[in-house]
Formats: sequence, C-alpha cells, structure tokens
Amino acid sequence: MAGCGWLGAAVARACLGRGDRVTAVRRDPSRAEALRALGAEPLALDLAEPGSAERLPPGIEAMVACQAAGAEGVELYRRAYLEANRTLVAAARRAGARAFVYTSSTGVFGQRDGGDVDEATAPAPAGAAAEVLLEAERLVLAASASRLRACVVRLSGLYGPGRAGILDRVRRGALALGPGDEAWMNFCHLDDAVSAVLAALGRGRPGGVYHATDAAPARRREVVEWIAARLGIPPPRSQGAAGAPGGANRRVLGDRTRAELGLALSYPSFREGLATLAGG
Repeated sequence: MAGCGWLGAAVARACLGRGDRVTAVRRDPSRAEALRALGAEPLALDLAEPGSAERLPPGIEAMVACQAAGAEGVELYRRAYLEANRTLVAAARRAGARAFVYTSSTGVFGQRDGGDVDEATAPAPAGAAAEVLLEAERLVLAASASRLRACVVRLSGLYGPGRAGILDRVRRGALALGPGDEAWMNFCHLDDAVSAVLAALGRGRPGGVYHATDAAPARRREVVEWIAARLGIPPPRSQGAAGAPGGANRRVLGDRTRAELGLALSYPSFREGLATLAGG
C-alpha cells in the first residue's frame, strides 16, 4: 500500500480486515507507529528517490498506489504521481504481482461546458498539474501490456469521517452562493472510494479506467443551500467576483464502473454522506 494517508490507511484497514498482509509505505517515518497499530508493516520510503524500488519487499502480490503530493506544484506532482508510480510499477513487475491499482483524480477532466464525462470520455487536462496526473495514468495503464493487471480508479471529491471541510467552508462563507452557482460538484464518500479500490484490485480488467463517484452530481447552489439548512444558518453569499465561473464544470458519471465491478453505493449522493457528518 503506497501512500498510507487518509484514503490509503482506510484501504489498508479494509485489506487487513479480510486477512491480507499489508506493507504500508509513507515518506514520513513519524507515521510508522500509527500504521503498525493498524496491523500493517510500515515502511518509510520516498518512492521518487533513485533505488527506492529495491527497498520494497519481495513477494508482492498486489499493489495499491494512493500517494499524494502533499502540496501544489508541478515538480511535487511529478515526484508523487509520476516518479513514484514508475518505481511502483517496476517493483510490481519484478515481484510478479498480479494486480496494480492507481488512485487518480477526476481532475484530469478540465471540461467547462457542464456536460457529462464518463469512463470513456477523453480527459482534457486544464493545467500542468492535471497533465502530470494524466501522464501518470498512462504510465500505469501501459503496464498492462505485461502480465501485470493494472488499472486506474479516478476519485471525485472525497469526504468522510475526518475530512468534512466542506461543512466548515459553507459555515465560514468560503463556499457561498454567487457567480458560478450552476457549476456541477462531484463527490465520493470514503467508504465508497474504498469499495471501488478493492473491487478494482480484485476484479478490474487490465487497462481498465474506473470512476469512484456518487450517483448524483449536484449544482453548487444545491450543495450550499442544503448544507446551510443542515447547519441551521442562512445560505452565505459571496461578495464581488469571488467564486466567479471559470473552473472545471462537468458531471462525472460512474455508472459503467458500478455495473462492471458490481458496486452498490453506501452513499448515493452527498446528502446521505454529509447528513451523518453534520450531526444528522
């Protein structure tokens, strides 16, 4: 398990719960004890460093790449997503691993027209960082030309226990009504993201691209008004040009993923997922 942060630790916990042995890789050695407490074997390692593939344990049967850059910046993205995945793919091939899942992002879709994007839609990166994400996807998918069954799971906006900042953004007015209200927002609860990753690990086809996203993309106005009502506050309104249109605006669909992998969502929309986090 590479990148045992919030999502990676949740995937590791699910794997351990079904009896798998998990090596949990993180750059930061201070997290070792927390990972050991889960039942994983921690390994402090910067996967972008030369020679790091040789430090990964032999006998790897499957690999999940959940690493994150930790901060913005094209060079950081290249290290975290491209160079790290290059290391992981090389190690997986050397070990004769059967499966490889890379958790990418629906951020590879920079479309701004409000249209639908699904697993077959051509990505349209809107910036250098998104270009790196797409390059990393291509690196992983190309590995399926060998005996390694490699696939990609693109994640929509993740939230869940320990990551519900969208509630505070509405409370503070950082996410508010105003210009851009009709833009689509796309979400995926942590539990459903874990289910998608495990399903891809067990049943994903070589070269498969999957979407971990809920079944109900929502307009920003709808999200802000629902959260404000749940919090018992008036919907905040933006001042001036803040939040004006210009960013990505697309409905991310995952129907093909759910059908192919046999997934049933625990949280079909943001309402079910945020209700418990907002005290409902």
